[in-house]
Amino acid sequence: MGGNLASILLIFVSVSLVSCYSRPEDFLQCMSELTASKSSVHLFNPSSKEYANLFNVSQQNTRWMNSTSSTNPVFIFTPSEESEIQAAVVCAKRHRLEVRAKSGGHDYEGLSFRSQNPFVMVDLVNFRAINVDINNETAWVQAGATLGEVYYNIAKKSGVHAFPGGVCPSVGVGGHISGGGFGLLLRKYGLAADNVVDARIIDVNGRVLDRNAMGEDLFWAIRGGGGASFSVITAWKIKLVRVPPTTTVFKVTRRLNESATKIFHKWQLIGSTLPEEVFIQVMATVDRSNGGFFKTIFSSLFLGKKSELLPLMNARFPELGLQETDCQEMPWIKAQLHFAGANSTEALLNRVTPNRNSYKAKSDYVKDPIPESGLEGIWKRFLEGSDHKMYMIMDPYGGKMDEISESALPFPHRKGNLYNVQYLLQWYNNDPAKANGHMAWLRDHYSYMEQFVSRSPRAAYLNYKDLDLGMNAQKNGSTSFSEAKVWGERYFKGNFERLARVKGLVDPEDFFGNEQSIPPLLI
Repeated sequence: MGGNLASILLIFVSVSLVSCYSRPEDFLQCMSELTASKSSVHLFNPSSKEYANLFNVSQQNTRWMNSTSSTNPVFIFTPSEESEIQAAVVCAKRHRLEVRAKSGGHDYEGLSFRSQNPFVMVDLVNFRAINVDINNETAWVQAGATLGEVYYNIAKKSGVHAFPGGVCPSVGVGGHISGGGFGLLLRKYGLAADNVVDARIIDVNGRVLDRNAMGEDLFWAIRGGGGASFSVITAWKIKLVRVPPTTTVFKVTRRLNESATKIFHKWQLIGSTLPEEVFIQVMATVDRSNGGFFKTIFSSLFLGKKSELLPLMNARFPELGLQETDCQEMPWIKAQLHFAGANSTEALLNRVTPNRNSYKAKSDYVKDPIPESGLEGIWKRFLEGSDHKMYMIMDPYGGKMDEISESALPFPHRKGNLYNVQYLLQWYNNDPAKANGHMAWLRDHYSYMEQFVSRSPRAAYLNYKDLDLGMNAQKNGSTSFSEAKVWGERYFKGNFERLARVKGLVDPEDFFGNEQSIPPLLI
């Protein structure tokens, strides 16, 4: 880079009072000045072939392909050094362009690659270095790496270390951790964000900050509060966790005529109370083949051998009828592959989700078991739907999650929650009328579920982002803290005010704003 950080900040301060422009060529000129033209090889405009390829790959959710409801990036920027991101933040701020950072492209509402306002998409595809330190049981992971790449690199160094992130290997770690992040090791080790010990970010003034430089308030906020509201995250230092050399997995399907309702009801009672080494996820859906039938799928990871698991299941969950033949023993890395539906370790390195489709999701938390009569009503609604794939994916809490305070991180959904629900609706025909019909069905189902889930507020999980909960004003001015509470307290409960105060300190003008970013609350 031609200039160092000091020269970038000096140029920024000297022009901060100059009238701003948002012409693309002004941004390009600024970038050329601050990076000695180095950035030009990483900047792509809509007329370039590279832009089209990058933008297409960015959209893991195809719901917005060919959409006219939002603005595409003015530029797509693929930096390879932090100094280039520093320059992009300074130049975008100077010329009134937004910055949207994309690590994996899995944002459920597409906010990393679309906006109502002109913006630069900072694609972190070149920020994928992973440095695993087994001796200290840590790893520095750049924000553009995927979970699959992280797991692959850990497994290369050790068969008894892991990281408690999600199941989908193509999810980027930048956004996953900043929203909390959870997976198969949730009940044993908590969230991905619970296992972060340091970070590197580019702040609103273009400075590179680590944990010590940013301070504990901002470090708290980016681990579960949505990092995109505060900065561009470039890397996380994660804490590795111990797993046994042998784990056990099973997948058992039960239909309605196989007592699925009674079995699921029992799971509600024991799923969060089993030993923390046991994680049993349940997915409810309708199989449209052979006339269509409802089924529940019980999928489990146990940190140990099946000879230990089977007696435990027979004692605590005999209704499931688990058999030795249902169980497979394998290393932790193979268990991740098993849950991801992948066949080889190399499949973890695939950055694009196979068979991409359109989807919309919503989320809930359940604190009290849903009665069997209520479950029967839910299953009936599933069977009445058609022309789409609908899933209710339910992950048990308890274990380590019960031991961590609601205010330890912005993610507040700890003790008292039996399980989390993700309502995931998928479809392949992206005709707008059909898409609207699918989403109307999902919203109606979500309304029906209100009687069974958490209240005051009806809680939601940030990484299952849902703009139906509320949106910030974009083109017509800023959103106040009181207005944003409508959606903010559903994600963060009592932590929302602290997040807004941190935002007011580090980004008072809301440069890192989006449709559901934390609003600044000025003290």
